[in-house]
Amino acid sequence: MAKGEYKGPEIVFENVTKEYPNRVKALDNVSFTIEPGEFVFLMGHSGSGKSSLIKLMMLEERPTSGKITIGDDDLSEIKGGKIPYYRRKIGVVFQDFRIIKSKSVSENVSFAMEITGEKRKEIARKVDLVLNIVGLQRKAGEMPDCLSGGEQQRIAIARAIVNVPGLIIADEPTGNLDPANSVEIMNLLEKINEKGATVVVATHERELAERMGKRIIMLNHGVKSDSNDDASAVFGGDSDE
Repeated sequence: MAKGEYKGPEIVFENVTKEYPNRVKALDNVSFTIEPGEFVFLMGHSGSGKSSLIKLMMLEERPTSGKITIGDDDLSEIKGGKIPYYRRKIGVVFQDFRIIKSKSVSENVSFAMEITGEKRKEIARKVDLVLNIVGLQRKAGEMPDCLSGGEQQRIAIARAIVNVPGLIIADEPTGNLDPANSVEIMNLLEKINEKGATVVVATHERELAERMGKRIIMLNHGVKSDSNDDASAVFGGDSDE
């Protein structure tokens, strides 16, 4: 895929609060803007509000108050049956990979296109392309159980990008990987970002995020601060959750 093929959207949170029925505020008046094509880390301890923020972007939950805009979409205006079409604009990578163990590498990736009704010839072309990007073209016919954890996460990334979404959300994508594989996965996400995608990575791995040199949005008990220096205030000297 050529540079600029991914059209990354702008993400705007305006005074967003998410309060659950038990009166716990997962997010408290959070505002920020992520520029089109920007790579941003979302950081904070467990319970800081990272997961709630991602669920709001995915329309798995709705804010109690405030406004969220992603590209041309005001998320408050997207209802019911339109949600699946909105989600096709987003590629998601999870900590636990969420690949189908009964399908080969290429079948896992092609499945993401089959559900959208893409033609077989186009599926084959794009699957070959993204497997080349993630370095798995020689393992297209292998089953996931034969691959390492890092390779399985690469399948998940290939599946996330095959439909050329503008936004990539990675939720703790290195949580189950060793340091060497973690660096490789981050470098791969950076490569996709360089092609134009907006990339948001939720992580608690402070050192890894700081090494990448990207902007860090900190969340602490649902409250946002937008300075990389605030990582020390939230985490202290410990980078673990």
